[in-house]
Amino acid sequence: MKTKVWAHRGACAYAPENTLEAFELAVRQGADGVELDVQLTKDGKLAVIHDETIDRTCGGSGRVKDFTMAELKQFSCNKTHPEYTDAVIPELKEVLKLLKPTDLTVNIELKTSVYRYKGIEEKVIRLVREMEMEERVIYSSFHHPSVIRIKKLDPKAKTGILYSDGWIHVITYAKLIGADALHPSVNNLRSDKLIRKAKKNKIQLHVWTVNDESLMEYLAEQEIGAIITNYPDIARKIVDKKG
Repeated sequence: MKTKVWAHRGACAYAPENTLEAFELAVRQGADGVELDVQLTKDGKLAVIHDETIDRTCGGSGRVKDFTMAELKQFSCNKTHPEYTDAVIPELKEVLKLLKPTDLTVNIELKTSVYRYKGIEEKVIRLVREMEMEERVIYSSFHHPSVIRIKKLDPKAKTGILYSDGWIHVITYAKLIGADALHPSVNNLRSDKLIRKAKKNKIQLHVWTVNDESLMEYLAEQEIGAIITNYPDIARKIVDKKG
């Protein structure tokens, strides 16, 4: 099986992360999918942004949950890439609308570790159904009760558990909560032990954030499910070369 290339927060090495510009660029660079982050605004809208505050990426300060979506749209979000003068925080619906005509997978990460964002799982599931993109979406979170909640709301939904270090018997745990995939930090893939176990148990590995070319080559050789990277153009060339 050929490894997929998923653009981490869009092609964020080249455009402001989690913006329409970054996702559009990911499409142009040949990504098979995108990874994005979702939080709830003060007025219950689904905002696509990674941090719980806007300080790092946008020209303002404060918590996402303390602004309405309209207020968030007033901030320029080009701090990392000033050349993108029109970049703003998009709504999830805008991103799905952009990607619907493509065949890209959409990995929606629910940012429920710091703030629980009551009802976010229902809102995301409802929107994905409205957009008729159920077959194209996989849901993930570091807060695993959100993953379980998604499965309860839609047993057919594909889910992945995000984690970094320190997990023992993680495949057994994933099966226990009904997850379809593991989304480990790349540091967990320094040996092929997890890869071998995942293949044996027929569970997909979607690994983040893979920006090192030698690691891209290694993971492509191992035919893992997906490489999540800030550089989809580089990963595309490496994966195609291996395939």
